[in-house]
Amino acid sequence: MKPAEGSTVIGKSVTIRGEVSGGEDLYMDGTVEGTISLPASRLTVGPNAQVRADVNAHDVVIYGHLEGNIRAAGRIELRESAEVKGDIVAGRLSIEENATIKGKVELAEVAPGVGSASRPVAEPSQTGTLALPLA
Repeated sequence: MKPAEGSTVIGKSVTIRGEVSGGEDLYMDGTVEGTISLPASRLTVGPNAQVRADVNAHDVVIYGHLEGNIRAAGRIELRESAEVKGDIVAGRLSIEENATIKGKVELAEVAPGVGSASRPVAEPSQTGTLALPLA
């Protein structure tokens, strides 16, 4: 997969421990442990990425592994190869077939860094798979 033009790229051989923050789109395919804060930008977690971090971004697209809570004011996309362990709060959520998630999901109007009223839409079942309500 190729990063979007104009994105900052963290390659698959790079390891970062600590806080990553910025004001531009970020494509990461390496290892990150800590926190990621991109409140006005898009974070793309590439297929080789191993991320153990809490994430706050405008939009998040995940192809690789992410362990941590994700908060997005806009949209979160879990692509076919995505593996997420953590809670999700987002305005919109897209999950492709074969993507996996273990955690709670809330769809809500999300202001970056600000708590807001939310509407729970899914809870993990006892087996760890995502159980969506039909109504």
